[in-house]
Amino acid sequence: MSALSMGGSLSGGTLLCFLTACLLAMGPVVEAGRGRRERHNILLILTDDQDLVLGGMTPMKKTQVLIGQSGASFANAFAVTPLCCPSRSSILTGCYPHNHLVRNNSLDGNCSSQDWQKFQEPFTFPVYLQKQGYQTFYAGKYLNQYGDPKVGGVQHIPMGWNYWLGLVGNSKYYNYTLSANGREEKHGDHYEEDYLTDLLTNRSLEFLQKNSHLPFLMVLATPASHSPWTAAPHYKSAYSTIKAPRTGSFNVHGKDKHWLLRQAKTPMSNTSIEFLDNAYRERWQTLLSVDDMVAAVLGQLKSLGLLSSTYVFYTSDHGYHVGQFSLPIDKRQLYEFDIRVPLLVRGPGINPNQTRLEPILNIDLGPTFLDIAGINVSQTHMDGQSFLPLLMNKTRNSSWRSDFLVEYTGEGSGGRDPTCPSLGPGVSHCFPDCVCEDAFNNTYACVRTLSPSNLQYCEFADTEAFVEVYNMTSDPHQLLNIAKTVDPSLLEQMNQRLIKFQACSGASCRS
Repeated sequence: MSALSMGGSLSGGTLLCFLTACLLAMGPVVEAGRGRRERHNILLILTDDQDLVLGGMTPMKKTQVLIGQSGASFANAFAVTPLCCPSRSSILTGCYPHNHLVRNNSLDGNCSSQDWQKFQEPFTFPVYLQKQGYQTFYAGKYLNQYGDPKVGGVQHIPMGWNYWLGLVGNSKYYNYTLSANGREEKHGDHYEEDYLTDLLTNRSLEFLQKNSHLPFLMVLATPASHSPWTAAPHYKSAYSTIKAPRTGSFNVHGKDKHWLLRQAKTPMSNTSIEFLDNAYRERWQTLLSVDDMVAAVLGQLKSLGLLSSTYVFYTSDHGYHVGQFSLPIDKRQLYEFDIRVPLLVRGPGINPNQTRLEPILNIDLGPTFLDIAGINVSQTHMDGQSFLPLLMNKTRNSSWRSDFLVEYTGEGSGGRDPTCPSLGPGVSHCFPDCVCEDAFNNTYACVRTLSPSNLQYCEFADTEAFVEVYNMTSDPHQLLNIAKTVDPSLLEQMNQRLIKFQACSGASCRS
C-alpha cells in the first residue's frame, strides 16, 4: 500500500530526507512572509512516553534548533496525570481527569468509551476551531481504545476533525490499522510504505500542500517513544553504547514511600538493568525519526510561505522512568520523571531563545489554541488557561499560577498476577522478578507548588491514608519523604489546597 494515498509518488524515506536536508541547509529559519494571515495556523507534535528528566530530548537536535531556539522552551511543563489515555484526554478537553472522568487506558476506565464520545468529544479543542473555519487534521495515536468495535470501530471519526487518520489501539510502528476518514487502512512491515512515524510525516506534507490557503489545525501524534521501540532501519545502530542514567534515584530503594514503591527489589538484577538499558537506547532510536518529522514539516511550511504564520508546539503526553526507585520501565508514578514533559513553542510574535520557568500544564494547550484562534476560553468548560500571553510577554510572571493538581487512578487485576502470586490480587503490570508497576490502591492526588515554596504533597486513597511530601529544592530526586517530620500546619494547609483542587471546575481551577 502506498504511503502517499492523497497523491504523489515519492517514497517515505526519499521525501523525508529531501525536505530535512533542504531545511537544515537553509540554516536558521527566517521566512520572507507572503502577507499576514487573519488567523494563525496551529501545529501540535505530540510524542508518546517521551521524558524530559532522563534526557529524553537529547536525540531531538533539529527540533531544539528549529522550535526551541526559534521560540520558547518551558523548563517546568507538566502532565496532570502520568498515563496515556487520561493525559491525552486532558490535552483534548483542557480538563483535569476528575472532570473528564477518564481513569485509565481501558474502555471500562472511560478511554474512548461511548460516554467519552457522547459527553467529552463535543467539547474538545478541535470542535471549537473547526467552528471558527479552521481545517483540522489529525494523524496518529488518539486514545488507546480508539477503533474498538464495541464503540464504533474505525467508522467513528471524533468530532472536530475534517481530515482523520487515527491509529487503532496503542502505539505501533508496523502491522497496524488506521482509520482514514472512517475507512479501514491496514499496514504491514515494509519500511518505505508502512513505518508509522514517516507515514504520518508524509500524510501531513500532503495535507499542507493541498490546504495552504486556509487556516489549519494539525496534530501529529507519533508512536515514539512508546514500546515496542521499533527504530527505522537506518537508526537501529544509533546510540549503541548509551545506557540509562545512573544518577538520582536510579536503583535506589523507595523505603519511605507508598507500598508499591517499597515492593521493588533493590538492587535490581543484572537482567533487569540490561533490559532497561536496551529500552532506554531503543527509545532514543525511535525519536530520531520524530526529529526528522519536525524538520520535514517545518521545511514544508517554509516552502509554502506558512512558517511565519504558524504556531508550532512540541510536547509529550507524560514522562517515563527506567530504573528509578528500582522500578524497571513505565510511567504512572507521581514523581518528576513521570510528570514532567518537554514543551517547545515557536510562532508569530514569540521571541527566539527564551527559557520560561512558569509552570505550564497539558490542560493549557487547548485553551492556548483557542486563544490563538480568537475564542474566549472563559466561555468553555476548560480547566486550563492560555499561556499565549506568556509567549507574547504580555503578562506578569506574578499573575501566573504557582501550584497545580496531579491525579491518578491506579489499575489492578481482580485475581493474582501469575508472575507475582505472593502479592495477591489488585496489582498489575508486573515483571518476571515480581516487581509491579501499578495497583488499585496506587490511586493518588498531589499538589505541586513551585513558588513561594518548591514542594510536592500527595495523598493516597488506600487503607493507610499514606502521604508523601518532598522539598523539591533540597531534594530534587525525591529521595526523602518528609511527611512525618514537616510542620503539621503545612500538611493541613496542603491538604486544604488539595481538597479545593479536587473539587475545582473551569475558572475555579485557575484561581
